[in-house]
Amino acid sequence: MVKIILSDIDGTFLKDDKKTTILHAEAIKSVVAKGLKFVFVSARMPEAIYPITDAISMAHTPVISYSGGLVLTENEEVIFDKKISAEDTKNILAEMKCGWQDVTINFYTGRRWFVEKIDWRAQREVDIMSAQVEVANFDELLSENITPNKILVMCEPSTCRNMEIELGKNFPALNVVRSAPHLLEIMDKSVSKATGIEVLLKHYGYTIDEAIAFGDNYNDAEMLKLIPQSVAMANAPDDVKKLAYAVTDSNEDSGIYTYLVKVGII
Repeated sequence: MVKIILSDIDGTFLKDDKKTTILHAEAIKSVVAKGLKFVFVSARMPEAIYPITDAISMAHTPVISYSGGLVLTENEEVIFDKKISAEDTKNILAEMKCGWQDVTINFYTGRRWFVEKIDWRAQREVDIMSAQVEVANFDELLSENITPNKILVMCEPSTCRNMEIELGKNFPALNVVRSAPHLLEIMDKSVSKATGIEVLLKHYGYTIDEAIAFGDNYNDAEMLKLIPQSVAMANAPDDVKKLAYAVTDSNEDSGIYTYLVKVGII
């Protein structure tokens, strides 16, 4: 029996314009009304996830944030919190600042988001995510033993490709991967959506056979491979679709709702 629904956000639950379809909003409400858990599994910070449920007047659901680096219950209790080491943070920040120009570096720790300057890229992210950003010196944060769950770099696609290769080679203890042509995500190597899901399932006493997972992109691969009843969106790359148990409609066409109706969950 299915007890928990896991869903990526961007490209899966949300449309390309970052809005929720009416049917996807209904899907969450229906799932929760039946006593099932609905969990967002995302690279976003919690403060960029909660506005989604707030927009449809729902209480907060559990979240797996930073692609598994931070896991919270529906009561916002932290049950897992994996950060990048202070040494790796210091060294990779220094290399990025020295090696590349015209990049925007974001420092996410717990439920806070820091930049050293709010430029146009950071402002665009504020507008998209509805989360608040703070200005701080990263070295000063590290001196106060504040380390990040995730570092996000925003830059031109060609720069992003180059940084992924170079930083991935130079920092083997970190997971350095593009989540979009212009976005580079950096986290501890041990973090993935699958590890975050395992923490949450153990907390609630569920098994992978009691879950359904929805995703659309390469950073969902570990999640789709972990959950037997995994579902890729129609807009997913073919390589990602091959990892899933089933394929549903696109994010634009309310694919989560379509599949949950098809299998009789709602």
